[in-house]
Amino acid sequence: MSTILDVRQLTKRFGDNVAVDGLNITLRSGGCFGLLGPNGAGKTTTIEMLEGVLAPDSGEILFQGKPRDRQFRQAIGIQFQNTALQERLTVRETLQLFAQLYQSPQPLQTLMQSCQLSEFSEQDTHHLSGGQRQRLLLAIALINDPKLLFLDEPTTGLDPQARMNFWQLVEQIKASGKTVLLTTHYMDEAYYLCDEIGIIDHGQMIACDTPKALLDEHLPGIYLSVSSEHHNLLDKLAIQFENQYGWCRWKTNDAQKQIDQLKAVGLTQADIQVQRPNLDDLFLTLTGRRLRS
Repeated sequence: MSTILDVRQLTKRFGDNVAVDGLNITLRSGGCFGLLGPNGAGKTTTIEMLEGVLAPDSGEILFQGKPRDRQFRQAIGIQFQNTALQERLTVRETLQLFAQLYQSPQPLQTLMQSCQLSEFSEQDTHHLSGGQRQRLLLAIALINDPKLLFLDEPTTGLDPQARMNFWQLVEQIKASGKTVLLTTHYMDEAYYLCDEIGIIDHGQMIACDTPKALLDEHLPGIYLSVSSEHHNLLDKLAIQFENQYGWCRWKTNDAQKQIDQLKAVGLTQADIQVQRPNLDDLFLTLTGRRLRS
């Protein structure tokens, strides 16, 4: 798989604060790369430099093997966290307005159909639901048929059904051969959509691989949980656990053995929760913070 974006030793300072510190990233064509990190980790600053919104202090950003030029803006699409839309314009009129900014925009009818906007094409943007608005912003980001698409927390605030619908659209975009760089605070979203994730903290890349590979490397084993009312049984078995929201939770490399022990002291299978570590657990292990902290 070829490389579409190569970032080398990217650095950005704000006064004495080093927001991004020698960051290296490689984006492979046709995949989805998740750039994740706790608040204040340098994620937003990094994204803005990759998009060309903010100039780095040092480092190199290569697009398709060459330094970015004027055509870079024509080759990328950006869905920002917050985008103000002109009121009293319909969905169709909004897309027509943005289409004028590009040399070769996609046919609007095709774009509305692929982003599931046809039914609302004559509706004022002010009256769109959260999910409809995000699909319109996605259509705007796709209007120039970009090779590289930046999605900055695109499903924040959406209900579960709207999020799933958006995920399906991103899957279709990936299937069309486009490359996606995604930031998100939803661990299930990153696991589902991203072929690779890079975790940054204090402006540095602290881990980068496929979600499964990172979990296998840093968090082998299984989490078991039982209700806190059974903590005395765990004490008898000398099991070290953490209290989390009314549950006793611990990690083990021999889940079946401990499940058998729990059953032997009176618990049933229904009393025991079995969970594989997730990206939230990974963040806590690597950074000492949860993704949303």
